[in-house]
Amino acid sequence: MSADQLFDMQTTHTSVLLETKLPGMTPISRGKVRDIYELAGDKLLIVATDRISAFDVVLGAGIPGKGRVLTELSCFWFERFRDLVPTHFLTANLSEYPEQLQPFAGQLAGRSMLVRKAQPFPIECVVRGYLAGSGWKEYRADGTVCGIKLPAGLVESSRLDQPIFTPATKSQTGHDENISFEETIARVGKSVAEKLRDQSLRLYTEARKYAEDRGILIADTKFEWGQIGSEMLLIDEVLTPDSSRFWPKDTYTPGKSQPSFDKQFVRDYLESIHWNKQPPPPPLPPEIVERTSKKYREAYQLLTGQTLNF
Repeated sequence: MSADQLFDMQTTHTSVLLETKLPGMTPISRGKVRDIYELAGDKLLIVATDRISAFDVVLGAGIPGKGRVLTELSCFWFERFRDLVPTHFLTANLSEYPEQLQPFAGQLAGRSMLVRKAQPFPIECVVRGYLAGSGWKEYRADGTVCGIKLPAGLVESSRLDQPIFTPATKSQTGHDENISFEETIARVGKSVAEKLRDQSLRLYTEARKYAEDRGILIADTKFEWGQIGSEMLLIDEVLTPDSSRFWPKDTYTPGKSQPSFDKQFVRDYLESIHWNKQPPPPPLPPEIVERTSKKYREAYQLLTGQTLNF
């Protein structure tokens, strides 16, 4: 049975969590997707909702199961990388959560994790293994990506023989801005910048080979790193469809854009109706919501070999 046939058998009609409501607790942050709560003992509760954004606007509709895919896939990678780098991940097992969280199990199950509270570095650690997105745009103009000179003659979606580290600044609103490695050094210091680069490239290289063997090409991804004292830790989400560009290996064809396991259906639809990309966002048709949910779950199944049942 093909992956498409398997997913066609699964229903995407399930409840959508757009915002957590935990009486007696106040989130310290509500991002485009995650609600974050501070707990005693320097711990955080991170909950991935089903919110979805496009063109930096959070849409009114959610994607069924999206938060579960993001959380459970991140947990999968945290476990896989456990012997390679320290991480902030503690547990996603509800039975190990503090007593104060037990009444909210219905909201938290499958989409939350307890982590150590770390101080994030102000750098998006982007690694590119293929030429796409803003990297392809810069290459066409200058033959470089984030100032890194690449060989002549590459086409859109070309595989790079050696992955490249292309950091960016973090932005709470709007797009992150690509910066050079020299600018990264200026912001965090030489030793930290080198460690961010080396560790990010190491994890990407490990993940790229693993995913390719399972039918997914990781075109690029971004890692988040933080620190507790002098210890550097992998934090936030890891190698999910929201933080990465996943392409199906069996249809990969250099020289054009590739289909992806993410919210491309949503972006394409919004472009087709000529939305001005300003609030308020238009509603999403049910078929766009359903196809997007299916793509998120398909990526999870291919990478983990497991099926998420809603």
